[in-house]
Amino acid sequence: MSTPSTTQKTASPKDAGPGARSGAVRTGTDASRGRPPGALRVGLSRGWVEIRTFSREWEGVLFTFMLPAVILVLFATVMGGMFDMEMSAVDYFLPGLMAMGLMSVSFQTLGVAIAAEREYGGLRRLRGTPMAPSSYFIGKTILVLFLALGQVVLLLGVARLFFDAALPTGVTAWATVAWVFVLGTVACSLLGIAISSLARTAAAASAVVTFPFLVLQFISGIFVPTVALPDWVLNAAGLFPLLWMAQGMRAGFFPEEMAQLEPSGAWDLHLVALALGTWCVVGLVLTLLTFRWKTRKDG
Repeated sequence: MSTPSTTQKTASPKDAGPGARSGAVRTGTDASRGRPPGALRVGLSRGWVEIRTFSREWEGVLFTFMLPAVILVLFATVMGGMFDMEMSAVDYFLPGLMAMGLMSVSFQTLGVAIAAEREYGGLRRLRGTPMAPSSYFIGKTILVLFLALGQVVLLLGVARLFFDAALPTGVTAWATVAWVFVLGTVACSLLGIAISSLARTAAAASAVVTFPFLVLQFISGIFVPTVALPDWVLNAAGLFPLLWMAQGMRAGFFPEEMAQLEPSGAWDLHLVALALGTWCVVGLVLTLLTFRWKTRKDG
């Protein structure tokens, strides 16, 4: 009598049917491919693409990095005789120009660039890929950090090497500059992403973004000392982040006795942190509510 072990046939892929064969193929394919890259890894790669794309236009790179340094040189040349020996024109305008430059590479750059990508269909094509939306914003964040750090290094280098500017010396002062840098850049980046949705075309984006940015520079203590501004102007400027960014930077660069030139007679760093933190939250909410991957005519 035959036992089951000697009479039972070994099942082959042909006998298993088409469903089993396809399942075996899928399993082998998935194992060979591995897990797809996560949003962070794709975002880092996207950031490198953003930097390379931006760097191809040398005019834009030169203007972006050099603008605050050029303004600093002009102020040092034109207004050098208006300041006493205790505080040179370079020392006075340097922290404000840092704040202005940070808003330029975040608010202005993102506001114009994203509006152009939306009109020319770049955002729509990206949305149709498997890339997670968060990867796109990670890439933009890397671009902004690259531009911001490069601009700050160049500005401080020019100020120190050519004008012997006084830089912060203590750890506390540099820590103040660092957290104002981070909070201000994040807040302005989110506002730039949000305002990009207001522009109907890429051509209009420049005006929509540049006009408020230009006005804020004159009412936020960048070019005109805050003590010379009317109260109603300061109250209006206090509703936006640039005034607080400049005040926080001055707290890191200026000696303590210079705080008496502020509207309240103090640096009020707790108010600086509160204002910039609030704008980070407001900017995030506005971005979530207004950001669009398509133009209005595309639906």
